Amino acid sequence: MSYLEQLLRHHLTDWRSGWSMGTFGAIAEFHQDDGEVAVIDDTYLLTRATRRGGIRVDRGTLSELVPVAYETLSPKRHRWSQAVALCLPEAKARRGSRSVLSEIGPDDHAIRGIDRTGILFDMGLSLPQCDFCIRTSEPKLLAVLRANLGRSLFEHGNEAMPAILAVHPHRIALTNIGRVEVYQKIGGPDTGGVSPEGPHTHLLPKLLKGGRTHSANTPIPSGLLPVGSLHPGNPVIDPLGKDRPFDLTLHSEFQELMSRFGTAEALAGKAYVDDALETGRDLDAGQAPAGRHARAALRVALRQKVRLAECLGDEARRQRITTWQASFEQSEPEAEDDDAPGHAA
Repeated sequence: MSYLEQLLRHHLTDWRSGWSMGTFGAIAEFHQDDGEVAVIDDTYLLTRATRRGGIRVDRGTLSELVPVAYETLSPKRHRWSQAVALCLPEAKARRGSRSVLSEIGPDDHAIRGIDRTGILFDMGLSLPQCDFCIRTSEPKLLAVLRANLGRSLFEHGNEAMPAILAVHPHRIALTNIGRVEVYQKIGGPDTGGVSPEGPHTHLLPKLLKGGRTHSANTPIPSGLLPVGSLHPGNPVIDPLGKDRPFDLTLHSEFQELMSRFGTAEALAGKAYVDDALETGRDLDAGQAPAGRHARAALRVALRQKVRLAECLGDEARRQRITTWQASFEQSEPEAEDDDAPGHAA
């Protein structure tokens, strides 16, 4: 068994880990609660489902998957986000990019057998690496959807989108490495204006208009497209997006992933901080790595070193790092506040 397969198996059963598939502006997320019962738990087939949603990663794609571990800045300066992007070579990641509402047919590959008679419809969002779909057996919704096939969901006067929002059909993100399914309601008036806890979807037309395949804050190497993401438990943010006491174990586990799967640019930014601490030199903005992702990684590393110093009770070290941090945080632009799936930043 490869290291990657072991990693995916482990995190499927770790309730603190989240998953997502989709693209920039349209994403489906799978999360679990502590002690939540799985209705499907098949680690060999890399499949897990609860009553609220499910995920399947196609084992046949593992040999082509390229994991990219990364950390991003939060607007809150004591936090950071982390994830492992699951990427494919661009040519193997791309799908049909349907631009209009299209009927696919019965969902023969649904994670749960009970859902395989439901009818899949591609929402027609022109996504490069994901078919963002809905699945329903509800007769009235089926009639409305079929009456509007071949039209954009955002076309003036199209009844399909209001009907979707009223019925809350399952949402399915299909990619060339698998799928995420969401059975809960769509976030909106029926959910108090917020996304429900646990599995949920985001569909953000403003971001879709940019036609980007991923956030500019995500350091995806040229030639690759992210088709899914693993979001291991965050050491400073709990699953509900609130501050948590620094979890050294979760931090150490993700640093191992960074060392294996992080980009050279990001690792250079983190190494610059480590070297300064080891040698006693001061950080010099003029000598620091210059790339966007390297500079972001440097700032993340400073945030992490502050938390580590606090954990160790080393006040002198904490003050030294805080001085560096104040300089770099003031001299660098704020991170983009864009679509960030997984644990809230």
